[in-house]
Amino acid sequence: MAEVRPGGRTARVRASVLQATGDLLAEHGFAHLDLAEVARRADVGRTTVYRRWGTTTALVTDLLLDMAEQSLPRTDTGSLLDDLRANARLVQRTLSDARQSALFKAIIAAATCDEHAADALRGFYRTRVAEWAPCVELAVERGEVPAGTDPYEVIRAVSAPLYYQLLITGEVPDKAAADRAARTAHLAARAGAFV
Repeated sequence: MAEVRPGGRTARVRASVLQATGDLLAEHGFAHLDLAEVARRADVGRTTVYRRWGTTTALVTDLLLDMAEQSLPRTDTGSLLDDLRANARLVQRTLSDARQSALFKAIIAAATCDEHAADALRGFYRTRVAEWAPCVELAVERGEVPAGTDPYEVIRAVSAPLYYQLLITGEVPDKAAADRAARTAHLAARAGAFV
């Protein structure tokens, strides 16, 4: 099997197809995602898209994988509150971006009725939570939070209110909401709520 060159034609095709997939999801939702339209928008052959991805769910899965890989790395400020604030503000910026919020809404909607899309979404969040969990582990080592604090639960507690605000209330979270989510998770972690 031929080795794929990073940055070569394969990488350019993938980037183009994933950009088109994200655009179409944001514009029309998962139910209207069409492989032929993705190929047309990406300016690649239909057979390339059908052969490489085959289904709309495979496209969404690859898009989420790419988004997880491209997302900004964890901040390490030396303070759990500041780390959680950085995480919350990253989530807030993503959810307040018109394209990104529409994209996440479409993917989350797809995940409610398609198990493969749900698996892809869970994989995305596992990757992102695992990226940020070490800041809680370091806080345990520094004595900021009790031993046995579940780092994954702390990180989930930061982003959950922001997604709730966007998806349930329909309000786009602002910086104040992000900071409040970080402070709340921090106070709960210090009080031992996540042990």
